[in-house]
Amino acid sequence: MHLTAEAFSFLVLIALMAGSIDALAGGGGLLTIPALMAAGVPPVAALATNKLQSTIGTGSAVLTFLRAGRIDMRAFAIPAACAFAGSVLGATAVQHVNPSFLAAFVPVLLIAMGFYFLLAPKMSDEDRHARLGHVGMTVVCSVIGFYDGFFGPGTGSFLTTALVALGGLGLVRAIANTKFINLATNVAGLLAMIAGGEVLWILGFSMAAANIVGNQIGAWLAIRFGGRGVRPLLVVMSFALTIKLLADPGNPLWNLLK
Repeated sequence: MHLTAEAFSFLVLIALMAGSIDALAGGGGLLTIPALMAAGVPPVAALATNKLQSTIGTGSAVLTFLRAGRIDMRAFAIPAACAFAGSVLGATAVQHVNPSFLAAFVPVLLIAMGFYFLLAPKMSDEDRHARLGHVGMTVVCSVIGFYDGFFGPGTGSFLTTALVALGGLGLVRAIANTKFINLATNVAGLLAMIAGGEVLWILGFSMAAANIVGNQIGAWLAIRFGGRGVRPLLVVMSFALTIKLLADPGNPLWNLLK
């Protein structure tokens, strides 16, 4: 498909911002997916192209956290593998969903995600007692992995919240291990989308380059200052882009409400 230079530049800039936010608190897809759809990219292609750029950006953040010694590969290898399997199932399922349904469903889910981030409790940097054992956390990661493959936005925040609230990790440790699990779900979803022929490669790689820069900035900020202070910006931006989607009279959601 053809995009204007202005639309292309806008999407690259959004990918830069999303990378920084994603490395800090997760939820970068709340910016990139509605931005892609607002630029005219079909829903499944938007999900697939977002998966390409987020996979590469997340990989760069994982390397940064690994070098800083923040990721516990031994403890989270099995949860990451199960999340990978869940993401493959989700990404395969979404390619068999009616595009009109997705176009109507995305704004509704984005609004729900925005309110989740707005109302979610603050998280601490201190480790606490885990409420779930290894098996329980693996099941939670598998379910979140399916969600990431099927849709994606907010996956990083869901994982971070689960690792803090249920796994007992401090915020920075949770953010670092979230990126490791999220990389597994992103790779799985991307492979399924590639098999379905849905990825816009030039746009995806261009956004990925910007996303890498953003993830490096966000990972450094997370290590240096922690992950607080990002949610208000994430909520405002996601609501603004959702309004842009709903402002289109042709959005299938309006037909469903008639």
